Amino acid sequence: MKNIAFYIASRYLLSKKGSTAVTFITWLAVGAMTVAVAAMFVIISVFSGLEVFNQNLISNLHADLTVKSTSGKTINDLKSVTKILNKNKEILHYSRVIEEKVYLNYNGKGDIAYLRGVDSAYIKVNPIDTAIFYGKYPSFQYSNEVIMENSLDIRLSIPVDTIKDFATVFMPKSGTGIINKEEDIYNKKNIMVTGVFPGNDQLNNYIIAPIELSEELLQLPRKSAYQIVIKLQNPENADKIKSDLLKSLGKNIEIKTKQEENAAFWKMINTEKLFIYLIFGLVIFITTFNLAGAIIILQLDKKEQAKSLISLGFPLSHLRKTYFYTGILIVVLGVISGLLLGTALCLFQQKTELFKAVENVPFPVRIVAKNYFTVAATASLFGISISWFFSKISKDYITKS
Repeated sequence: MKNIAFYIASRYLLSKKGSTAVTFITWLAVGAMTVAVAAMFVIISVFSGLEVFNQNLISNLHADLTVKSTSGKTINDLKSVTKILNKNKEILHYSRVIEEKVYLNYNGKGDIAYLRGVDSAYIKVNPIDTAIFYGKYPSFQYSNEVIMENSLDIRLSIPVDTIKDFATVFMPKSGTGIINKEEDIYNKKNIMVTGVFPGNDQLNNYIIAPIELSEELLQLPRKSAYQIVIKLQNPENADKIKSDLLKSLGKNIEIKTKQEENAAFWKMINTEKLFIYLIFGLVIFITTFNLAGAIIILQLDKKEQAKSLISLGFPLSHLRKTYFYTGILIVVLGVISGLLLGTALCLFQQKTELFKAVENVPFPVRIVAKNYFTVAATASLFGISISWFFSKISKDYITKS
């Protein structure tokens, strides 16, 4: 008696005999569940791909850890700080950085830019040199050799890797007092663009130069730094290493992880992902009403058979289980076929890159085990709940006409 309910449910679903309407409604419920599950899996996989894509976009701007001063722009007692960093075996490389907003001029054309002064170890922390698609990375023999973001270079039409033409960087001077001449307003320096790197939302309008150029324009002492960027042996231990460094470095120092440096950005991504999940969760919930319809029509179509079973002593609880198991089988078939279809679509996009987010940039797709569990759990939760609720028929419904 224990397995009779499941056996009857499987016969209702898989038998070729019986009402055409019941068969159609049942497999329509399976198909609707398949499409909803596949759509949710594909969308979540796209967002997983976007997470990796965005991590790659910002990897050349933010390091595993960033050390800053809380008492001003410049880090005080830099020698003591670097001494502590040198002793930490978890730190692979670190680099000094000075970043300020500047005005850039070439042949009468001007634009606002961000000047990021870095030392020679910077590419060991953030390998921006590998992203250069035209020209070369500065040799650091001269302080005025820079690389420039592509859209900024295009707007100003600055020649690349030539000693014949120079652009001019203007840095406003701080302080008060009467302005008697042009030199009282700003410091300026001619620069030579040695290479161009592609921009994105995080690197638009950036100039990357030897840190000596920033020190000279800002009139800072040698070996100064606004921040120190750090590359770790194991980035997964960033929070623990941050805590240890804060204890060693003491007051007036703050340290941020890559995620904390981009907190607003990741909050936006996670919020979008949550809303997409809720929307497609609602789609699956609505889809499960096809399942409810299939169970109700099955009850109506098999009412005479149910009467016979009850007359023969078949328990009402087992009859309810029969309808419940029928719903479960529909859900299982829909989830499995939906995940298979979703996986096939994701693999198709990975291989062909047919669908584009923008021109020449395909939608990134990443297949991860967590997405299978998330989608399957969501569909199963709604499906099981609907199956349980609509399988609760009364004995009077069966025995009375």
